[in-house]
Amino acid sequence: MPIAALTFHRQRYAHQRQAIAQAYAQHRNPKKLLRQNSQACDQLLQALAKHQPLPAGACLVAVGGYGRQEMYPQSDVDLLILLARTATATDKELLEQWITAVWDLGLRLGHSVRTIPQCQALAATDVTVETSLLEARWLAGNKALFQLLTKTMRSQLNAHLFFQAKQTEMRQRHQQFDDTPYALEPNCKESPGALRDLQLLLWLAKAAGYGDSWSAVMRQGALTAAEYKELRRAERTLRRIRIALHFHCERPEDRLLFSLQPMLAADFGYGTDNPQQASEQFMQRYYRAARTISLLTTLLMQAIEERLFEGPKLPLSINHAFQIVNNRLDIKDEAMLAHNPALIFEAFLYRQQNLEFSGMTANTLRAIWHARDQINASFRQQRENQKNFLKILKQPHGVADALYDLMVLDILPRYIPPFQRIIGKMQHDLFHVYTVDEHILKVVRNLRRFSMADYAHEYPQASGILSDFDAPWLLIIAALFHDIAKGRGGNHSVLGAQEAQQFCHQHLLSTKDTALVTFLVRHHLLMSHVAQKQDLSDPRVITDFAGTVPDKRYLDALYLLTIADIRATNPTVWTSWKGKLLDDLYQRTLLALDGERPNLQALLAQRRQQAREKALALGVSEASCEQLWRSLDVAYFMRHEAQEIAWHAEHIAHRVDDHKPLVRARVLGHNEALQIMIWQPDKQGLFAQICEYLDQNTLNVQDARIHTSKHGWALDSFVVIGRQTIQYQDIIGAVQRELAQHLAQEWTAPTAASNGDTRHAPDYRLTRQSRTFPIAPRLDLRRDADHSLWRLSIVCMDAPSLLYRLACVFATHDINLKMAKIHTLGERVEDIFLLQADHFVQGASRLRFERAILSVLNHLPHTREALC
Repeated sequence: MPIAALTFHRQRYAHQRQAIAQAYAQHRNPKKLLRQNSQACDQLLQALAKHQPLPAGACLVAVGGYGRQEMYPQSDVDLLILLARTATATDKELLEQWITAVWDLGLRLGHSVRTIPQCQALAATDVTVETSLLEARWLAGNKALFQLLTKTMRSQLNAHLFFQAKQTEMRQRHQQFDDTPYALEPNCKESPGALRDLQLLLWLAKAAGYGDSWSAVMRQGALTAAEYKELRRAERTLRRIRIALHFHCERPEDRLLFSLQPMLAADFGYGTDNPQQASEQFMQRYYRAARTISLLTTLLMQAIEERLFEGPKLPLSINHAFQIVNNRLDIKDEAMLAHNPALIFEAFLYRQQNLEFSGMTANTLRAIWHARDQINASFRQQRENQKNFLKILKQPHGVADALYDLMVLDILPRYIPPFQRIIGKMQHDLFHVYTVDEHILKVVRNLRRFSMADYAHEYPQASGILSDFDAPWLLIIAALFHDIAKGRGGNHSVLGAQEAQQFCHQHLLSTKDTALVTFLVRHHLLMSHVAQKQDLSDPRVITDFAGTVPDKRYLDALYLLTIADIRATNPTVWTSWKGKLLDDLYQRTLLALDGERPNLQALLAQRRQQAREKALALGVSEASCEQLWRSLDVAYFMRHEAQEIAWHAEHIAHRVDDHKPLVRARVLGHNEALQIMIWQPDKQGLFAQICEYLDQNTLNVQDARIHTSKHGWALDSFVVIGRQTIQYQDIIGAVQRELAQHLAQEWTAPTAASNGDTRHAPDYRLTRQSRTFPIAPRLDLRRDADHSLWRLSIVCMDAPSLLYRLACVFATHDINLKMAKIHTLGERVEDIFLLQADHFVQGASRLRFERAILSVLNHLPHTREALC
């Protein structure tokens, strides 16, 4: 194409797109914008085809989203150049010139060049190619060749295999998004309940003969008029969201990132006085649309499957209301639910109790959804319905699936009204990644996994405890209510316990069972707090915790709920180390409940004896053990397990008088963490120097125990995990060698980067979540219970080198660190440090220290002045 013509067409296309965008700002009709964008691109490419010839006999075909005339502001232009023959050298030259011209026009091109036989071969092995060809649309060139392609691909399409392939593809895609539409930053194109699901349904509907539009599907009876209206409303919402994302980001962005949600909320007309509230209202609108699409996807997928695979069979009557059709539970007459809504819970019970059936028919699910308005105060007060709901929770199978379906069908929020206030409720705490309602259902699913043999290897202790628990269904009730009061203001645990108590009274639970449920909801955060933030080696901690737990039944229930709750917040939050802390607290509390009174001297003697036996088994002489242990204080023995003490003795008992430093490491569990031991003369800034090395090697500290022997040697122990997946056995040698070399160097407090020294200047950039929902740092410094140590508690956003920077403050303020409990929840840090600092008695010294800590928590660059 001549340069003048190319410039003219490029400018005209840009003006057309600008005019389309301006018109959209007025009419807000997404379908019109998508079609107009496609038409403008059609005109541009057709003009190019007149100036820049294609190979002889070839044609230009729009495929993908462009083929179905859904061109978003930043969409690629998906093209197929269909050749009538294998490309010759001349053809290849023409193709290269043609594609270069498309790029010169400013289009973001995604293209392929194929003959019809090549299209056939690829479609036979790649369902994505086959799908794109289903949406092929002629643009220019040999129209007869395009018609032959369409006919050929239609004849090749095997609707049964296509359905199975697309169903598998959808399942894999959903798994990438944790099988939930309710992530806090969903993808409006690819997530479950997003635009891709709608496209999938139309592809399958077309393959099954339902037609290629929603109106055609409705005319075929697969959608009711009401469902058609709901679906189009949801589709319009998601299209508007994706268009707004493309306009705002000026790139093909489909994720509803925290930082973009306020902009989207404003685009949809939500108020700007409170951006966070506006964002929540907008996201609830998104979740409503996603839930509608998820439900209709289930209904239509099942209808298409029944049409393709299941021939008509005589129904098998069960009772006056239900029958079995194609091995699924089917309601005989949808109108029955209007007169007898109790059948809703009966249907779910029958499905749970008959595992040989493969669920409910689309007709039954649809009838239940349309009968949701029958779930009212009168329904909730009827004893029959209350009994049936409890029966659903008590079934040995299918409880989590039943609750998920009841949620999607909008039954659960109507039966438990407080649930309506948490549907799509955002959690801006930097570690929850699901909405409150989705988190609750994931807690339920985790509890159910404890009872399944297939998952016993994941939580062996939890599985064993649940197998002996007398009423697992009570844990499900506690899970349903534990976060039900989130976002109301006040203590959600207290408010949730009140809601749970009311539910229990309405459902006539015994006083004993009601007390357990309300206790679990009221204290569902307690065990996690104690295990991860307090010193479990302190007998007083165990005694105090045991004092809040009435008996073993309560302890078992709280332990199970705590694990299920932590695992349901964020896939990255749970670690085996946290699991071990909970296990330790459980076992020690169990002894206390059995009447074993914590006695420091008895515990110390027992710990030493156990360590002695293990050390002797490792070949360490008793005399060497005693020589080492005489140099260590009581706190050392209380804060380390017998196995750890024996491990220390194995490596250093024979070299107490040796002046050579030592670093040793070992793998904990099955590649769960790395434990590092340092034995060397104590010195100023040792903790900071260790943290510096760990930070440089992307090893996150989970636990730190710091001890100094009577002759001035440090015996420090760290439990670390990698920020990325690591085979810890492979790095033990490097860690031992490199850390020893690092500690042999002199350490000085870091200087400001502005002074020319950037060795210790970390990256202070925060993540987008941290920037969008910042946490005001909190610091609490007070004397520990025995008044010999100071307890420093901090809460802030995580950031690179945070622990190292805190260690630098400790060093510059002459702090002797005794223990560190590192607790990272997503991007939120909640750490506890036990400090020895006698000079804190002077208020001015303590104030300077606190100001220095706050400067670190606020992620300010650390200069000598800031550290001091």
